Amino acid sequence: MENVLLSVSEFVAVINQTLEYAYPTVQVEGEVAEFRIAQGKWVSFKLKDDGAIVNCFTALSQMRVPLEDGMRVVVVAAPRLNVKGYFNLNIRAVKPVGEGSIKKGFELLKAKLEKEGLFAEERKRQLPRVPKHIAVITSTESAAYADFVKIINERWGGLEVDVAHTQVQGMPAPDQIIRAIRYFNSLEVLPEVLVIIRGGGSAEDLSTFNDEPLVRAIAESRIPTLVGVGHEVDHTLADMISDVRAATPTNAAQILVPDRQEIIRSSRAQASSVGYLLTQAIDSYSRQTKENLNAAFSRMQEKLDATFEQLGVLRVAVAQLNPENVLKRGYALLRGEQRIGAILEIETVKHIITAEVQDVRQK
Repeated sequence: MENVLLSVSEFVAVINQTLEYAYPTVQVEGEVAEFRIAQGKWVSFKLKDDGAIVNCFTALSQMRVPLEDGMRVVVVAAPRLNVKGYFNLNIRAVKPVGEGSIKKGFELLKAKLEKEGLFAEERKRQLPRVPKHIAVITSTESAAYADFVKIINERWGGLEVDVAHTQVQGMPAPDQIIRAIRYFNSLEVLPEVLVIIRGGGSAEDLSTFNDEPLVRAIAESRIPTLVGVGHEVDHTLADMISDVRAATPTNAAQILVPDRQEIIRSSRAQASSVGYLLTQAIDSYSRQTKENLNAAFSRMQEKLDATFEQLGVLRVAVAQLNPENVLKRGYALLRGEQRIGAILEIETVKHIITAEVQDVRQK
């Protein structure tokens, strides 16, 4: 093959055209080293393994999970030779891999969001007790979604449910879920609750829900959010930042609506209890009324007895003042003027005597 003479610029352009044709994007796994942020806008680091090292470059806005040296990641990137002769991977996406790196990314982002106050309890909103209209974001092909729908229909039923089908793992998943969140938040009539669910999986599968833009989209939702991801022992930043966390998709359905049969049983028990309490109250009121009447009658009897006693005393006093009784005790009544020559009438118990006054003297 005949050699072609190229300028340096032409050589760089040819190499990049060749790379773009042969490897428009590549996925490379390695360990992060020499991580740097420049001017608050640009990110550079090296990706290495035991045998080689390659430069990586991207805008800070492309970083969806915080990184630090030593973390193991998979990058989706376009290989390029820049005009200064350096070979770079121009990063389009970065994802931690391995339990240790995923946990480290989780802790770094958690600390960042916590510092901003996004996990504060005062930000949490209550869900309506029985919503009529809900929006669900999940994979409609999953067993988790089937269980969720089955349980809400068994427990209550009659809800208006709008569903957005998205991937719930893999690199495209966060952006799909974000678009669904923004769609439901743009509706003229908002659903009452936004539910995001997926079943169990590995730490790497669930790391979708530790994606920073996704977590922030949940925090910014105008619709109250209910997130149930994985199993009870799994914790993601998405469920931590939501208004209500469900341990599982099944638990999300249980939180969302009450159990109609349980409400019926509870209502019957309450009605029975109210009836019993009402009967008790009536019996108590009757006893109290009877006791009050008896007490009133006793007070009236006491007052009557006291009055009769007073009348007896007055009767004795009146009897003592009766002229007849006075005469019986040997006294006499004298009628007439007390002057010499006057005629007096003297009344005793048995006689009336007429006498003339012959003498009047001062005592």
